[in-house]
Amino acid sequence: MLKEALLHIADHPFAFAVGDHELKVRLRMKKGDAIRCSILHGDRYQSEGLESAMEISKVAWDDLYDYFEGVIVSPTKRVRYLFHLTGSDGQHLWYGEKGIAANREGAGFFQFAYIAKQDRFVIPDWVHDGIVYQIFPERFRNGDSSNDSEGTLEWNEPLTDWNVYYGGDLAGIIDKLSYLDELGVNVIFMTPLFASTSNHKYNTTDYYRIDPQFGDIQTAKLLVAEAHRRGMKVIFDAVFNHCGDTFFAFQDVLANGGSSKYADWFFIDEFPVQQQPKVNYETFANNIANMPKLNTSHPEVREYLLNIARYWIEEAGIDGWRLDVANEVDHDFWRAFRKVVKAANPEAVIIGEVWNDSRAWLRGDQFDGVMNYLFKEALIDFFAKQNIGVRSFNSRLTHSRMIYADQANAAMFNLIDSHDTERFITSCAKGGMGWNVGLHTLERMKLAAFFQLTYIGMPMIYYGDEVGMDGENDPYCRKPMVWDESLQNRELFEHYQTIIKLRKSHPELRRGHFETWVEDELRNVYGYIRKWGDEVAGMLINNSPREQEVNVSFFWKADGGTAVELLSGQQINVAGDMTVSLAPYGYMVFK
Repeated sequence: MLKEALLHIADHPFAFAVGDHELKVRLRMKKGDAIRCSILHGDRYQSEGLESAMEISKVAWDDLYDYFEGVIVSPTKRVRYLFHLTGSDGQHLWYGEKGIAANREGAGFFQFAYIAKQDRFVIPDWVHDGIVYQIFPERFRNGDSSNDSEGTLEWNEPLTDWNVYYGGDLAGIIDKLSYLDELGVNVIFMTPLFASTSNHKYNTTDYYRIDPQFGDIQTAKLLVAEAHRRGMKVIFDAVFNHCGDTFFAFQDVLANGGSSKYADWFFIDEFPVQQQPKVNYETFANNIANMPKLNTSHPEVREYLLNIARYWIEEAGIDGWRLDVANEVDHDFWRAFRKVVKAANPEAVIIGEVWNDSRAWLRGDQFDGVMNYLFKEALIDFFAKQNIGVRSFNSRLTHSRMIYADQANAAMFNLIDSHDTERFITSCAKGGMGWNVGLHTLERMKLAAFFQLTYIGMPMIYYGDEVGMDGENDPYCRKPMVWDESLQNRELFEHYQTIIKLRKSHPELRRGHFETWVEDELRNVYGYIRKWGDEVAGMLINNSPREQEVNVSFFWKADGGTAVELLSGQQINVAGDMTVSLAPYGYMVFK
């Protein structure tokens, strides 16, 4: 065994509570090195020699490592444990806090001193069932023309500029709740709604006021109430890293300079404040003059923003927040934010916008999940661009899961595109390998959606994806929603409906853990299993333009007998290994 590859620490993401008396432990080791992994565990005050033994299972692998997991049940909540490894080379090793040794005494025990309820990573239960629909309000539906600004374009006019208006508003969203119901989504996430001078509203003027072009607080309350009546959750977008230059505090600084009582609310290099020709204060991104960065470590700024977080939960009844540019705000603020939000509503969800490895925010003291861009990029490369194969795809998914605790993985917003990216179907149209460039665009989009809707976490559908809307990067990914059914791709819409119904009908697809089943690099066929108690489903996908036959073992159906392919209703006699035929860009679900 390659000792240097062994890794475990008695902390996230290698050890974390999954119940009041349950501790999940995770071990990483060199791929293919072990044929068996066991844990010896007991109460940390118990005399040595009285420990219990349990075998743990390999649950994932990537190009370099295997990952083993198991759950230790501790009646006292005080845990010590160490690993015993049987290598494929015949070696027997112990691994504990002191290191790797030939005997348990030399290895020593890892210590998880106490499973404290206050330290547990707890997410809202409903997120397991969440299917998210992201709306860019200005471009979704114009339901009230009376609040349109001067120069508002007709809905079917082509988008040719950044800062134009089409009149989308909250009344339009309310009008189309029945459409969202028909699609099957149950969580609505809207980009910012607060008063602002732009169509995207990320430069906030007033955090306590709905932008008049969208409606007012009564419209917002009606939207939340109507969504709740249909069993839908509503999530607002919080822009707390920065505000707009029309925000009252920044306006005071512009007027009064260093003598303004709000001068320390921002990061200003020198006075007077300059916006042109060169910005002399910190902003969002690089010198975006109308988005000055807020000093969230300032007590007054903290209090102001935390009151906003509480206000919209209590006043409008929203079900959580998505946090813009979350990785540029200090961790201490987000810890305080979590306490305020969870006190206002313990079932409110907190989702951060972090595009990279997010483990620093996902330990249970800040966010529940993040917008899962690691997931998105893996799907772009595998399905849209087709520049990686099954092994790389599996490796990247494994990495994106193993760096987090189970709770975080369940609370991810698993997107394939958003208001900040090129639309997925456009990436598919551009992508492909060699002669395949631009071909099978719809088939690859459907296959990616199938995977997204059967993977662990909350699938997030960007408005219009379900009807085939295309668009390159901003602003073209923010075109007005296509409502004319003759211009919609109804085949794609029905595909989304079908897979959403499938997800809702089988608890393992919503709540089950994930294991790789088939990794056929040659045929580009991938298989995976979702398990929840006694409920098990196995999915196969063929990410190639030709029919593929793959040999599979239904090892997870120990009693043999009959399996059902859920999409076709076909009955399959399961006896040992068998060959399954998959259509080009096809998919199957076995139960």
